[in-house]
Amino acid sequence: MTDLQTHEPTALSRTFAPHDSRLDKIVNVDIGGRGVEHLHEAALRRQDGWSLVGRAADLLAAVPEKGTVLMTTGSVSRAWISPTIGENDGPAGAAVIARALAIAKRVTPIVLAEATLIPALGPIFETAGLTVLSPEKAREANAGGTLLAVALVPFTTSDDEAAAESQKVLDEYKPDLLFSTERVGRNKNGFYYNMRGVNFGQDRARVDYVFDLAYVLGIPTVAVGDGGNEIGMGNVAEAVATHISHGAEGSCPCGGGLGATTQVEALVTAACSNWGCYAVAAALAIRLSDARIVHTVDLEQALLRRGVDVGLINSVVGVVDPKVDNIDVSTHLAVVELLSAVIRPALSLS
Repeated sequence: MTDLQTHEPTALSRTFAPHDSRLDKIVNVDIGGRGVEHLHEAALRRQDGWSLVGRAADLLAAVPEKGTVLMTTGSVSRAWISPTIGENDGPAGAAVIARALAIAKRVTPIVLAEATLIPALGPIFETAGLTVLSPEKAREANAGGTLLAVALVPFTTSDDEAAAESQKVLDEYKPDLLFSTERVGRNKNGFYYNMRGVNFGQDRARVDYVFDLAYVLGIPTVAVGDGGNEIGMGNVAEAVATHISHGAEGSCPCGGGLGATTQVEALVTAACSNWGCYAVAAALAIRLSDARIVHTVDLEQALLRRGVDVGLINSVVGVVDPKVDNIDVSTHLAVVELLSAVIRPALSLS
């Protein structure tokens, strides 16, 4: 394992540094006032000022053709009521990344999540153009170029089983990279806390264990988060403790803070995790010179509508609506358009 937070920038990062920096700035405007700008600044310092979005896109661009990316998203938001209740930040962003990889590189995305959330996640990926298949059939479809496909695989919710299941998953799928967005990780005391400082680890898939093991083994890992309690925020633990509500030691009932301990090779912070994914897709598009994978306003509208159709909630207020993180739909669409505008000159988009 190397200290990948002080990486030497690649030739691609140097070439596209102005675009990457603009993408970073757009998605880290702290509209919700939760402190993400501080997390962004801390993560930038760890990378000697090089763009977070750019680093993530470099790693995705390096995934081999017809490779495998293990992904995770989905948050069991109100498990004490029902483990089928998920939030609408995360799935759309993951679907956009999965779509980009499948289109541009014929990569097979395999998504780990709670068995209880898979029925809601499937339609989101389908809206992005991916057919949900078994891992074996998804690989066959993507490699053959006949169909864009994704696999959704349940992962254990047991702490006792998590370590063994993590090894099994890595051995079975042999991923070229792991990608997480809006997936909560455990804090230093082993608990999973939400932004209100409430332990909501009940019925939650322990996917952070997979990322911990992959990081130790040197498998590339990318994570997107907006609050400090997600996989990857171990990279900026001090900033989470200092600047995020319930982030400080002793601010949660277990005696710790909400900050997740899992570290990754490339952390992307964003005011809304979906936006972080869209920015990564934009940075990947200019690296691959592939305008097909740029997220669009039309697709964003469709993803937001589908989230409502399958019952994903705006977790800030606990309502089924399209306002991800309680941010107006018009703002989500504006961010998507801004991200496209930033990279349009590099792709010669009209």
